[in-house]
Amino acid sequence: QVRLMESGGGLVQAGGSLRLSCAASGSISGARTQGWYRRPLGKVREPVAVITKDGSTRYEDSVKGRFTISRDAAQNTLYLQMNNLKPEDTAVYYCNADLGPITEWGQGTQVTVSS
Repeated sequence: QVRLMESGGGLVQAGGSLRLSCAASGSISGARTQGWYRRPLGKVREPVAVITKDGSTRYEDSVKGRFTISRDAAQNTLYLQMNNLKPEDTAVYYCNADLGPITEWGQGTQVTVSS
């Protein structure tokens, strides 16, 4: 079983930046997709950014041009660079990896953006 652990969340002022990391306990080179999701308080979890095995990326409309998903395959680590953060980006952020029969999720990291 591969475990995912997010880090890099915190409190930042509007307009600031954060970089989230998602470290895997084992190889996830076979993952069909890896992604970042978020769950604002009182709302359902929503996709933020996804990267496919061939490197294609997709972003939720509200983060396009501000967030960048990337990965370091050698380090089994997924990243989310978040720039120009807005209060509406406040949420718990989760990473996942679609490993075929199962999808692994991390425990989440809180991102709070103050106005």
